[in-house]
Amino acid sequence: MNLKALLKALMGKQDSKDVAKERLRLVLVHDRASVSPEFLDIIKEEIIRVISKYMEIDEGNTVIQMHRNEGTAVLEANLAVKAIRRTF
Repeated sequence: MNLKALLKALMGKQDSKDVAKERLRLVLVHDRASVSPEFLDIIKEEIIRVISKYMEIDEGNTVIQMHRNEGTAVLEANLAVKAIRRTF
C-alpha cells in the first residue's frame, strides 16, 4: 500500500472520481424512486439532526439512499455511531 492509499484509508477521503460516481448512482436511484436529490438531502439533514439528539454520529460516514425492492421504494440510512448520549 502506498502512502497516498494509506492516508486515504486512514482519513476516509475518496477520490473525486469515486465521489462523482457515487453522486451519479444516487441521482439515478432518486430518479427511479421519483425523489429529487435535493429532497433526499433535506431528509438526510433532518435524520442527522434528530439522531444527533440521542447519539454522537460521524456525519462523514453517513449514507442515506433510496432504492426499489420488489416494486416498493426503500429509504436506507446507515449512520456510524461514535457514542450514545446518556443525558437528553
